[in-house]
Amino acid sequence: MATYDYGMIGLGTMGRNLVYNMSDNGFSVAGYDPDAKQRDTLVKNAPHDNVSAFDMQKDFVAALKAPRTILLLVPAGKVVDQVIGELKPLLSKDDLIIDCGNSHYIDTDRRIEELANTGIQFMGVGVSGGEEGARFGPSIMPGGNPDVYHRVDKMFAAIAAKADGEPCVKYLGNKSAGHYVKMVHNGIEYGLMQLIAESYNVLKTIGGLSNAEMHEVYSKWNEGKLKSFLIEITADIFTVKDSDAGTQKDLVDVVMDTAHQKGTGIWTSKSAMELQIPIPVIDTAVTSRYYSAMRSARLAIAKSYEQGEVKPADNKQELIDKVEDALYFAMIITYTQGLELLAEASKKQGYGLNIEDIARIWRGGCIIRSAFLENIARAYESKDITTLLSDKATVALLKDNSPGIRDVICHAVNAGIPVPALSASISYFDSYRNGWLPANLIQAQRDYFGAHTYERLDKEGTFHSIWHSKK
Repeated sequence: MATYDYGMIGLGTMGRNLVYNMSDNGFSVAGYDPDAKQRDTLVKNAPHDNVSAFDMQKDFVAALKAPRTILLLVPAGKVVDQVIGELKPLLSKDDLIIDCGNSHYIDTDRRIEELANTGIQFMGVGVSGGEEGARFGPSIMPGGNPDVYHRVDKMFAAIAAKADGEPCVKYLGNKSAGHYVKMVHNGIEYGLMQLIAESYNVLKTIGGLSNAEMHEVYSKWNEGKLKSFLIEITADIFTVKDSDAGTQKDLVDVVMDTAHQKGTGIWTSKSAMELQIPIPVIDTAVTSRYYSAMRSARLAIAKSYEQGEVKPADNKQELIDKVEDALYFAMIITYTQGLELLAEASKKQGYGLNIEDIARIWRGGCIIRSAFLENIARAYESKDITTLLSDKATVALLKDNSPGIRDVICHAVNAGIPVPALSASISYFDSYRNGWLPANLIQAQRDYFGAHTYERLDKEGTFHSIWHSKK
């Protein structure tokens, strides 16, 4: 009998916890996964009796109320297409498939088009918050047909995280808007994580801070202007001991210095290049993970270049304060870059994104949630700004914190410590705030060797000159 409100395909950690969240909020959910262990785990640990798992897709589909709504939390890429292909013969007109995974927005647009002539509806919805967020309230970023969204709006509002009593979910725009916003969210996440890692390196190498001191510093920062989920978990990381070592080493010290990635950061950089929007902090964060993956090469090359002894900071607390300012400055710049990319993509893709709404739904549940998102939401309330760099309150913050980042970068460079994302932050700021850049020389070079022409400051039109002197 068709008795279940929603269906979930993919009962791994994220899918299972989202089902439990839905169950807590009074929605009955049928689950399907080809893995019997995942099905058994779902039912065994279900918080209420409104959850079931099915071992046959046809029985799973038949158990759903019409018009059916099926959520997917399966690996992005070919698996999503495979599941859609399996579902199509079992579904009817007006049934709805919602992809809640980290799918590439281009794939989402393609799937919407491919399903259009079948009458089956398709939505791409970004979900952020990890395992805990899925269970107790994620940030949810829906995109797709606005006329279909009303079918799930109350459910999403119920299961989403709450910030100041407001659900961290909002219909964002048509087509692949939801997955595009989630992609940029992840790009910002890349940038923030790299910046925090660089701050840790400076404090460890120049400041000489122990892990216990690191915990105290990041915990204190999380009570102030840097208050955010990523700073909070960073403070926690420094307290964890390695249970396998038998020596009670700090676990962070035995983790290999190789960071992996699943592709959303690369997608963000690629899209920004296509739209000609500079996002150097995010680009650098992606590149830095490439550096980290080259561990064998790094170890070999390091033998040829003596590091030398790093001069410790004369005043440890002064360094800590400057690093706090540097990290705050760079965090603002990273959000700025991501939001400018969203604004441009909205124009080109016709999403109709509202940046204020995005900032508000990122305040709770998601990985990049931070106190500064309140500032962003207020800045975009007026709808008069096109970039955070023109917001008066943000201008004041950047001015106040810029001396700190300049000093930290100088310290790091002199000590031979790589701080690529911090450096990209100040370079972006300096490039944006300068009314004149040396690109006139680049254009002159282009005209010299390729007759690419140039524009002038003193008159309109395009010009070409003979630059080489006669010999």
